[in-house]
Amino acid sequence: MAIKKQTRRKIFIGLGLIAILALLVLIFFSGDNLELAKSLFDANLSQDALKEKLREFGWRGYITISILSMLQVVFTFLPSEPAQALGGAVFGFGRGFLCCLAGVIAGNTAMFLLYKSFGNRLRQYFVSRLHLDFDKIAKSSKWFIIILILYFLPALPYGMIAFFAASIGLKYWRFILITTLGVIPSICIGVGFGHVAVSYSWIVSVCVIAVLVILLAVPIIKRDVLIDKINAYADKNKGVSKNSVQNVNGFVMGVIYYALRIYYFLCGIKMKAVNKVGNIEKPSIVLCNHGSFIDFIFAATLLRKFKPNFIIARLYFYDDRLRWLLKTVGGFPKSMFALDAESTKNCLRVLRNQGVLAMMPEARLSTTGRFEDIQESTYAFIKKTGVPVYTVKFGGDYFADPKWGKGFRRGSLVEVELDSLFTAEQLKTLSVDEIKQGVEARLDYNEFEWLKKHPEIKYSSCRMAEGLENILTVCPICKQKHTITTKKRKVFCEKCGYLTTLDNRYQFHKDFAFADLTQWYDWQKSLIETEIAQNEAFEMVSEVELRLPSYGKGLTRFGGNGVCRLNRDGLLYQGTKDGAEAELHFTFDQVYRLLFGAGENFEVYVGTEIFYFVPKERRSAVDWYIASAILHDNSIKNREE
Repeated sequence: MAIKKQTRRKIFIGLGLIAILALLVLIFFSGDNLELAKSLFDANLSQDALKEKLREFGWRGYITISILSMLQVVFTFLPSEPAQALGGAVFGFGRGFLCCLAGVIAGNTAMFLLYKSFGNRLRQYFVSRLHLDFDKIAKSSKWFIIILILYFLPALPYGMIAFFAASIGLKYWRFILITTLGVIPSICIGVGFGHVAVSYSWIVSVCVIAVLVILLAVPIIKRDVLIDKINAYADKNKGVSKNSVQNVNGFVMGVIYYALRIYYFLCGIKMKAVNKVGNIEKPSIVLCNHGSFIDFIFAATLLRKFKPNFIIARLYFYDDRLRWLLKTVGGFPKSMFALDAESTKNCLRVLRNQGVLAMMPEARLSTTGRFEDIQESTYAFIKKTGVPVYTVKFGGDYFADPKWGKGFRRGSLVEVELDSLFTAEQLKTLSVDEIKQGVEARLDYNEFEWLKKHPEIKYSSCRMAEGLENILTVCPICKQKHTITTKKRKVFCEKCGYLTTLDNRYQFHKDFAFADLTQWYDWQKSLIETEIAQNEAFEMVSEVELRLPSYGKGLTRFGGNGVCRLNRDGLLYQGTKDGAEAELHFTFDQVYRLLFGAGENFEVYVGTEIFYFVPKERRSAVDWYIASAILHDNSIKNREE
């Protein structure tokens, strides 16, 4: 539905711009204006005659200059100077300036709309030609000054600069203000030159041209050097990070919490919360298991009054509006499975400010409703902080809204329990290994074992099995990959036909090869393990679409197309990145696990940037995740040996 809305919006904006342009052209060529326009290209026309011809246009003459100014913004290959000089020559400085300014404002507005609808595709065109670091400048505290400087660089079309200004996520009123201010000096020069050329002697005109040539020659010759300096200036003036942690806004958190709790209740999800500790000490750390996307809301049931700061995947902070909301309720970003100095500083800042640091150390949603492993560095961090540690453990959350599922399941029960794990004094005496054992013992869970303790629960959904094909990729009968399909409660193979049905307790029919999805998943995982063990040249290959951080509206943007390869050396991408050929290699020092969206993508963070790969066969994303985990662990084992 969202894709259809976005497509309709693009069509409406595109048709709207075409209609406006057609209307302006129609006005320009209406009546006797067509003959007047043809006469402008008469080689024998004198300067005075040219001026007289344009004046015959009357009010249409002003529109003509404005249209020409607008077109040189939208079509970036058109130079701006001729229209400006013509406006100054025919109408004088004042009226010529206003005509050109009106046209440029209209053109900038068109570029703003084009970016909002087609920016992800157009962006790489401008990046490859401007050689500006869009993302770095967008995060710079001096972006306003940088945009103004760009307007003083010759040979940079207005349209490119306007597109760049739109790409850093400005609201329209700020965008149009800065692009208008930036273009005024240039228009003054262009219009002024046209006015001087026809109002004064040829000696004055030649002198003006000579001065302009001298002033413009150096910037043109040194353009690349100047752009490099602009990039360096942006890097030097990073300013305060947009992702710095802030105090929780209790009112906003309360509104969101109660609204979603009511919504979940209406969707048939009940909750049972138990607080075994009463109040918790500050500063402290709270660790939560992570079976479902809705865990944050249920954790807030027990933690909300303590105003915790939650660590959240950085992906969700690339969108300006979502980032504002997440920061308002105390969230801050983390690049999952990657070195992230910004996140570490935010964690320490929360604890220094006597706050509650809440995290889900598995760092990804559970694939099959069972505990996922935790990076060793997490335990070392807990040891270093030396603050009390608590846990929030969920039961039933996975079944209420599984990673692969399509919608909530009515009849769900989610149990939430807050308990103490380590005191500050205990942490001083415990080793990192002992901390690991304690955390894993507390957070370890298996949703299918939990469900056995609740025989009264029956799940209801008209799409109960839909999405399973995104984590169960091999048919147990024909052994073919990516032939599994689902409809309502039924599971099919494109080769074998009907396979089984998922009942209201997440069990397959008794005559099927597996009792539940965990057994099926473990079997297909063992196939990949065997293939890797027996094939030294093991490699996964897929055509992919590369998506990169949007740093503005939306989470990601189109970055290029290419091929991904996963083998014992790590992950390799070969293709395009923002319009240029690129080869990106991620070793297993960088790839702990390839994060994946079920039936969507696999991804890896490097620093604060995400590389988001959409494979041609989207159902294969889980295979990339499984293989990356096996290859990473084998790599570590081989080093230790």
